[in-house]
Order: sequence, then C-alpha cells, then structure tokens
Amino acid sequence: MLLAMAGPGWSQAESGELMVSGQPGQVPVVQINGKPCVDLEALARLINGSLSFRGRQITLTLPASNANTPPTAPASQPASSGFSKDFMKAGIEAGSTIREWRTAVSSAVQNGYPVTADFVAGYRGQAATNLRLASVAVSTDSDRNAFQLLSNEFDNMQKLSNKILAARQNMNYMSPDALRDDPLNQQVLSCARSLASMAASGQFQDDGSCH
Repeated sequence: MLLAMAGPGWSQAESGELMVSGQPGQVPVVQINGKPCVDLEALARLINGSLSFRGRQITLTLPASNANTPPTAPASQPASSGFSKDFMKAGIEAGSTIREWRTAVSSAVQNGYPVTADFVAGYRGQAATNLRLASVAVSTDSDRNAFQLLSNEFDNMQKLSNKILAARQNMNYMSPDALRDDPLNQQVLSCARSLASMAASGQFQDDGSCH
C-alpha cells in the first residue's frame, strides 16, 4: 500500500475502499497507473496510528494498545469453580473402585467367606491407581476439595479392610451382620453416597462423613 501522490502524467481513478478488521470506517483505494494505492495519512487515522518522516523514509507506528494487549485465556481453560471434565471422569472412576472394594469385603463377611490380604490387595491396588489418576487431573478449587474427600474415603476404606483382616488373623468371630451397625462401615457408605451425589450435580459440597 503506497501513499497516493499523483503527479503530472499519472492516471488515477478511485477503485474501491480499504477496510481494516476491528476498525470502523474505511479508506478510499485508487488506481495509479494500474496499481492500487491508499493515502497513508488516512490509513494511519483509521487504525489510530501515526506517521513520522525522516528524509525519504516514512514510518507508520501502530497504536501501543495493539502490541501490549495480553493474550486472551483459552476458552477451554477450566473455571476456578466447578469440576473440570478430566477430574470428573477420573474422580468417578476412583470413587467407583472404592465402592467395589467395600462391596467385596462386605459381601465376604455377610456370606462367611474368608477375607485375606491377597483378596483385599487387588481391590486396594486398583483404587490406589485410580486415586493417583484423579490427583493428576486436579485443576480447579472444586477438584482439589473433592479430591481431598476422595482421599479421606480411601483412607477410611483402608481402615475398614484392616479391621476385618485383623479380626480374621486374631481368629475373632465376625457375624454376617457385623458390618451393618459398624460406625466406620456406615461412614464409608455415607461418604460414597455423598461423592456420587456431587458427581451427579457437578457441584462440590462438603460432607462430614468424608472426614
């Protein structure tokens, strides 16, 4: 784009208008000897820039705000409140494996099956793996708060498993209904329901049973 300075013998004719994205208005475009040209002063005014002259050199300076505007945060960045998509998926999986762990040991007690360290290890290992995956996915305040409750649920389930294993190792009899009124078992169950409710609503809500 050149400053249109038509001299003798130059043929010129207006051929259109130049528009700059994000700027109101336009600048006339003229044809000078077959080449499209615009008035640099008009262009500078359109973009709120400025022109400076030094000998035969012309400098067009863009407005400082264009160069210093910080980049816009990506639309996909999770908000500081609410659960992120990745954590929601990983958290549900972690909670599910902890519930499977509890169901397995509870069913074993109710049906009189032996609860051994090897039996518990498989469920505990899978739950621990999924809990680590959930920790990696944490990115919002709600994620962090919910992960703390998940960690507490894992710890309480570990205590319940240890309690059952200790009873077997000490040859203590456990009735099929032993866990029905057990406070720790009820706490783990209540927390599991609370975590499932949070996952369904997508909103964090603290619950004392998860502490």
